[in-house]
Amino acid sequence: MGHETMDEYLAKYVDDEALERLRAICLAFPGASEQGGVGRPTFKVRGKIFVMRHLMDGRLSVWLKAPPGAQGALIQTSPEIFFMPPYVGRHGWVGAWLDASLDWEQLADLIEDSYRMTAPKRLVSQMDEG
Repeated sequence: MGHETMDEYLAKYVDDEALERLRAICLAFPGASEQGGVGRPTFKVRGKIFVMRHLMDGRLSVWLKAPPGAQGALIQTSPEIFFMPPYVGRHGWVGAWLDASLDWEQLADLIEDSYRMTAPKRLVSQMDEG
């Protein structure tokens, strides 16, 4: 990254298509919002994070909560895509490289799982009713 700031780096190297896809997935959920903070951006529901985009090892990635057992299975079956992120990985979160050959349907399903694990039951039931 050199002497560039994070914002300069992201403006130059970010795949806008990937960010737009993330936004489309994350912001479709009831009560979801995009904010700054620990991720660039961070997606939250009722003030709780369910997805973060991060720059790690010079690569853009997305971090999300994974259901019990999913983190290890994803990393074991696709280590070129999935990894255990620092700090939150020990709490079951999983990371995915945005520059890898992603299956966006699979990622959308994982993001939905993360949302369902984070959102209040009332908002989750709105999804199930609709």
